[in-house]
Amino acid sequence: MALKAYKPVTPGTRGLVLVDRSSLWSGRPHKGLVGGKSATGGRNVHGHITAWHRGGGHKKLYRFIDFLRNKIDVEAVVERIEYDPNRTAFIALVKYTDGEYSYLIAPQRLSIGDRIISSAKTDVKVGNCMKMINIPVGTIIHNIELQVGKGAQYARSAGTYGQIIGRDSGKVIVKLSSGEVRLINGECRATIGAVSNPDQKNVSLGKAGRSRWMGRRPVNRGAAMNPIDHPHGGGEGKSKCGRQLVTPWGKPTKGYKTRRKAKPSDKFILTRRKK
Repeated sequence: MALKAYKPVTPGTRGLVLVDRSSLWSGRPHKGLVGGKSATGGRNVHGHITAWHRGGGHKKLYRFIDFLRNKIDVEAVVERIEYDPNRTAFIALVKYTDGEYSYLIAPQRLSIGDRIISSAKTDVKVGNCMKMINIPVGTIIHNIELQVGKGAQYARSAGTYGQIIGRDSGKVIVKLSSGEVRLINGECRATIGAVSNPDQKNVSLGKAGRSRWMGRRPVNRGAAMNPIDHPHGGGEGKSKCGRQLVTPWGKPTKGYKTRRKAKPSDKFILTRRKK
């Protein structure tokens, strides 16, 4: 996919850069694979805001994505590539030989009419899914499982991928886009290829209103608030907070590490991600 830059005919199109989606399916999603999605506005069951800066935005239908790929040894044909408002990656509608339809995360270079399959061991071809112990070293993968049968958890957003760089006694060594190197059970599944829409990182929305259409509300600096609202607030004029940078609840921020000490999965991390 290419990027679209707009002529500055209005203030909102000055600096606007979007992904060109002209080659994607322009109709409605497959009716049997969508469900309603209610907006929370960032509030929990008690009505308290627990995720700030959310609310409004266009109404969306949720597309049910098959992250398990547990339809084993049944071939599927790619019917179309679609836009999904719930994620940055594009999705592919596939039809299995038994007539069932399914949505998958679309990898780069997957085209309409391509045949894909999920198996214990199969051809190393974009869109095919298999156990990682059977994938050759050096292969680019996405939709990576961490626990057998749980479904894909890593490398699901636009442009992301992992790479198998080795094997070790039933486990595989995977390097992620972040630079982190992990040990993963070889019986876990992954899909060949990198996730579609790598140009997503270059998008420039051009105006605040476009963020509001996506359900993102304005972000306020703590220093612009009153002392009752934020530890950085108060003071005469534009003043420094005079203390370590903290969250509204007094916890340190800007580089403060929040990962639990002695987390059980620490033993599977061989190299930490790049800082």
